[in-house]
Amino acid sequence: MPKVLIVHTNVTRYQGTTDPTGLWLGEFVDELQKAGIDYDFVSPKGGFVPLDPRGMKYTDESILTIYEQPDYVQRGLVATLKPSDINPADYAAIYYTGGHGVMWDFPDNPELQTIAREIYNHGGYLASVCHGIAGLLRIKNDDGQYLIAGKKVTGFTTAEEIIAGKKKVVPFLNQEVATQNGAQFVQKRFYKPFAVQDGQLITGQNPFSVREVTKRLIPTLQNNG
Repeated sequence: MPKVLIVHTNVTRYQGTTDPTGLWLGEFVDELQKAGIDYDFVSPKGGFVPLDPRGMKYTDESILTIYEQPDYVQRGLVATLKPSDINPADYAAIYYTGGHGVMWDFPDNPELQTIAREIYNHGGYLASVCHGIAGLLRIKNDDGQYLIAGKKVTGFTTAEEIIAGKKKVVPFLNQEVATQNGAQFVQKRFYKPFAVQDGQLITGQNPFSVREVTKRLIPTLQNNG
């Protein structure tokens, strides 16, 4: 069976502030478990992963059930793997999770970029939800071109950033950078579930788009398993 590498952030606060952030806790692992798909967790530094307190307001029974699992807590929040621990050949997909923290430690991590590029090159899938697209924005292919160039992608929009009150705090806007790097950024109404697949790229617009991403990714993994 295929295996998925899930990427979490290590960032605890919005840079230059005392406002906490971190991983936006979601139900992606719940969907993988139901499908019988194995997974590992990695973060830019390895080890501890903080939780975004804003995201905790949107939990449901499936999310809390995962959060209460000792395995998830240990592997996903306490002792995530380091990029140096990862063999990209072991994974059929890499999935970048959301939360504002990723804006600081996903985009320019060369080790994660190499892992993602190698997964892509052997036919694997690159997936993200919400701010997780930050991990895809600056990956380049073997020809030195941005991997997202000419591809349809989505992520947390500029309008959603304004509504969240974080437009002036984040280091860049995902929608702007995606467009600058040659992607065709597509979107639906703010905070509505939406995901798009373009070949090996599967991206979701906002925190409420997790299931839209998994509806595309999981069948693909099962068919190729």
